Amino acid sequence: MTSEVRDQPGARRRPWWRRWLRRLAIAVAALAALVTIASLLYNWVTDGREKPAAALYGGPFVRVDATTVAYRRWGEKGSPIVLLGGFAEPSWVWHEVGPLLGRNHRVVAIDLPPFGYTQRVGDPSLARWMALVEAVTHRLGLRRPLIVGHSLGAAVATGIALHNPAGVSGIVLLDGDALRSAGGGGLLGALLIDPYFTSAYRLLTGSDFVFRQVLERALGPDRPPISATMLREFERPFQVQGTEQQLREMLPHGILGLDPADLSRVQVPATVVWGQYDSVDSPSAGRRTAAALHAPFEPITGAGHLSMLVRPAAVSHAIDRAAAQS
Repeated sequence: MTSEVRDQPGARRRPWWRRWLRRLAIAVAALAALVTIASLLYNWVTDGREKPAAALYGGPFVRVDATTVAYRRWGEKGSPIVLLGGFAEPSWVWHEVGPLLGRNHRVVAIDLPPFGYTQRVGDPSLARWMALVEAVTHRLGLRRPLIVGHSLGAAVATGIALHNPAGVSGIVLLDGDALRSAGGGGLLGALLIDPYFTSAYRLLTGSDFVFRQVLERALGPDRPPISATMLREFERPFQVQGTEQQLREMLPHGILGLDPADLSRVQVPATVVWGQYDSVDSPSAGRRTAAALHAPFEPITGAGHLSMLVRPAAVSHAIDRAAAQS
């Protein structure tokens, strides 16, 4: 009976596009189920990769505000200088600039969580980073230091200068305009849910290929060779316990920073230093920030965004000049 009705002229059949839509929906649902299962399995297999910071970095550390802060230190005499890295930058990025400055200054490079090897506790916010830096400088006896902030660290340096101008001798903004940017939404928001975020995080932060591509862009056209050591120094801090969770909290808020109007309120001596070939933060952004701060703008010839790794001598000379004028 059924076949007869189907074959009769005039019997209504489901439109072809509806049949294809139904098949497509089934295929998408099946693919989503497979991806979810694969993600769960991958997360299970790679579980346990995170370790305490002390198991990955030999120190030194200093305990402040219930947080174990990792840092590096160079020099025993001269005026104090504090070096702050940017997004996903461990204090290792200063390993060439630090010793050069250490000839005439007491230099400390601080890891800002969730980057480097500082303990991942508290909320990853601009106010939190400022408080940690001020506490560390006080604990280490660095009175009125020159604070140098690279990229995201420029906002921390500028924020401290606004919050406590008497506590710093000056600031240097290196490849960072100190301004906030909008948070991510849409697809990013969807990827922040489990198990997908965990899988993506572990895949990306464990990939030499991904880090090599990012570093090639950040270093610029005149970059030094990207060695296995450099890849390891950037990758390993992502294994510190709590990094994934803090990044999950940070990403929806975009790049943390200040409002443009805040820059005009800075009263301490400031210098803006920028890589000539910076394609992450454009030199034009640096010039606008320098104008707002009424500060000199100093380009670093041949350098990209990670100017301290490409032209360490030129960067250290610019910082040294700023320290002499503070």
